[in-house]
Amino acid sequence: MARLRRKACIALFLFTLFVFGTLMGLRTLKPSDGFSDLAPGLELLPMIAGKMDRRSVSRGATASPDQDRPAGSDTKAVVSNSGPEGTIFYDVHIFYYTWYGNPDMDGKYIHWDHILVPHWDPKIASSYPRGRHMPPEDIGSSFYPELNPYSSRDPDVLDSHMEQIGASAAGVLVLSWYPPGLADDNGEPAEDLVPAVLDAAYRHNLKVKGMCVAFHIQPYRGRNDQSVHDNIKYIIDRYGDHGAFYKFTSSTGKSLPLFYIYDSYLTPPESWSEFLTPTGSHSVRGSAYDSIFIALIVEERHKYDILAGGFDGMYTYFASTGFSFGSTHQNWKTIKAFCDGNNLLFIPSVGPGYIDTSIRPWNNLSMCTRVNGLYYELALQAALNARPDVVAITSFNEWHEGTQIERATPKKTANRVYLDYQPHGPDHYLELTRRWAERFNKEKEQWLM
Repeated sequence: MARLRRKACIALFLFTLFVFGTLMGLRTLKPSDGFSDLAPGLELLPMIAGKMDRRSVSRGATASPDQDRPAGSDTKAVVSNSGPEGTIFYDVHIFYYTWYGNPDMDGKYIHWDHILVPHWDPKIASSYPRGRHMPPEDIGSSFYPELNPYSSRDPDVLDSHMEQIGASAAGVLVLSWYPPGLADDNGEPAEDLVPAVLDAAYRHNLKVKGMCVAFHIQPYRGRNDQSVHDNIKYIIDRYGDHGAFYKFTSSTGKSLPLFYIYDSYLTPPESWSEFLTPTGSHSVRGSAYDSIFIALIVEERHKYDILAGGFDGMYTYFASTGFSFGSTHQNWKTIKAFCDGNNLLFIPSVGPGYIDTSIRPWNNLSMCTRVNGLYYELALQAALNARPDVVAITSFNEWHEGTQIERATPKKTANRVYLDYQPHGPDHYLELTRRWAERFNKEKEQWLM
């Protein structure tokens, strides 16, 4: 019996040591720890002229119906907004996509039937399947949505999404946006859906006061500083007076629209400065279209380009630590210090995990397992440790890359077994987001004391 007890104690000790080692490993992930050198969500094509293609993937004060359009001001000194109102928090933003379609609403499946993206090296590509997914049983995701392969045009889907986002406590929906007539390479134009998203958010305002919509400007073909200037005018003229249009309160007291500019590094800083600095040739500063502009930081050098370009802050987007300088959790305090020293906002982006092998079957090295929510919580803790102005969630519904916190359901077909959130329920990541949003705002109150 003593020998059996001794063996049992040794086994328990080894198991405890294994669990402790696993947790410490997750806390100390580095770029070399099994991650790709390229950020997730990109097409992982070779670097061509310093550009990376992201074809398949692809913030604050409340906005009220009686808000006036901002008259413009020097927005270089900006601070976080006041925080919570009711049960949502305006310093928690969440990225949102409206590129999905199905036969009932759109006459065909859109995005759920995503192609299997070939590897850029023909030798490697030859070892993996080609073609596209065939919904509804086979979709371009490793998880399966509780709402089934839905259409973003379905009013019931939009209402469900607003209810879920409200449950997560995120106060600002950041809408992926292309100009009218344009779309990503695997989708269809969806700019005409913006009013429906704004209206759905506003309807939700009647139950949870204050949910707002900001815009995430995507890198469409031909995008430059002048075209983005035109985009900003279009968006503010068309949607700026809507009750759900998001505005951020700057340190000067002005309520200004806020825009995320995805892949901002594709345009050189000297071009951005013509648009975003007071002395630029077509400066937006001080005009009726002045706004808060947030650039994407991927490489370390981008923080200097973002400053030189006249941006008001930077965000990291990617959900996986180690994929880029910007997305690596250990760098967030350094980035925040740089931003503090230059009057810039810092918005770290966190996500529950990453898996895109349903559309890039050769990309196993980029996978970040959720570990039943542990990965998400470690990322959220890393964000709070940096004491940011705003935290962004990647994402609500980017199903292709497995970063979604939207409700998922267990599903097994003759040919596939989808991942799910078990042993937890479909609301697990919504609940985790709310818990950490509440913690973020409690801690922020102490930071500001």
